[in-house]
Amino acid sequence: MSGNKQLWLLALILISACSPKVQPVGRTGPQKPVANTANETNKPATDANKPVVKAPVSKTSTIALLLPFSLDNVGSVKGYSAADLKKANIAIDYYQGFKLALDSLTGLGYNYKLQVFDTKDEPGYTHSLSLNPSVNNSNLIVGPVFPEGIKSFIGKPATLRRPLLSPLSPASPADFGSSNLITINPPLDYHAAGAAQFIANQLKPKKVFILRSGFSVDNKFIVPFKRAIDSLGKRKIQVVYFTVSHGSLTALLPQLDNKTENVFIVPAVNQSYLSVTLRSLDTLSRHYPVTTIGHPNWDKLTFLKFDILQRIKAHITSADKVNYRASATVNFIKNYRKYFKSEPTQYAYKGFDEGLYFGSLLAQDGNQLTHLDSHDFNALHNSFHFVKKPGLGWINTHVNVFKYTNFELKQVQ
Repeated sequence: MSGNKQLWLLALILISACSPKVQPVGRTGPQKPVANTANETNKPATDANKPVVKAPVSKTSTIALLLPFSLDNVGSVKGYSAADLKKANIAIDYYQGFKLALDSLTGLGYNYKLQVFDTKDEPGYTHSLSLNPSVNNSNLIVGPVFPEGIKSFIGKPATLRRPLLSPLSPASPADFGSSNLITINPPLDYHAAGAAQFIANQLKPKKVFILRSGFSVDNKFIVPFKRAIDSLGKRKIQVVYFTVSHGSLTALLPQLDNKTENVFIVPAVNQSYLSVTLRSLDTLSRHYPVTTIGHPNWDKLTFLKFDILQRIKAHITSADKVNYRASATVNFIKNYRKYFKSEPTQYAYKGFDEGLYFGSLLAQDGNQLTHLDSHDFNALHNSFHFVKKPGLGWINTHVNVFKYTNFELKQVQ
């Protein structure tokens, strides 16, 4: 670990105190309740840059932060494995972003008691934390980070009594079965629904072609997409399924239109399949108008060719893109560098956004964590628009749509 992060890791052992009051950094938190008038997939968030009303100084909100620092490895003969070190660095980055947000809010008159617990990324120990009174008496529990840790903490049957934020995982809340869970990273279902909404509202095709790879994992995207496109298009958009073998799209030619956009859904992430299929779409695009909607994880696939993606007008949904030109982002980076002498990672951005959002809500009058649908928020990496699902808790449904253009991803919705 770098010297800076190692010092912070050691310092975390001592942390269990109120955040100090410093000058506000970044942006302020969500506004007072607003009317919920848009559909649940992609409601525009309210302006989050206006100052919030100061909270009563007598109110102190307690937050329990459960992260995989694995502090037992510090100074041990065994030390950190590569996997443990990666998890610890994620924990440190997220913690630093979260702490910076609370420090900003305390400068506005809010008060917090932030308690940090090391889950050690061990199921048994993580479950024992669910029995810790200091955790259970918190106003908000943040973490564990990974799905298995969340399962261990919640237990079966679910015994969770306090709001628990899943801070980084996009795993389906159906995997956990707790009405007290808050899933802030939209699960794949909502990416599929966001893609369907973009197609129905912006592209307005008469038909869409779903290109299957033959692997059942594709259905995790295909099933919610089909459900959403049928609902949004009122079943007037024909869905054509086609399993691509060896990259051949010849059998589809009689169904293509050479005057209007032919929309292809490619929900696969398999390298060998994508390599041949996208090349075939590239060839097809020389003769037919082609627009492609890919899997949200395409942004992480380094083998994809930007020139091909641009020619086939590839789009993806994302809940992780940061606008580095935005003034709020520039301000955050400046302050993060000042306080931590390092560059913020994606986990630091998420920690800051989530700390700012939930810290603001905790400080308001009443239990605003039971009214998340009334508090939309434009964050640095995404926007938050929550819906409540019976037995599944609160789910952030907002995703953005990006298009590959000029060798970068440009937001189009």
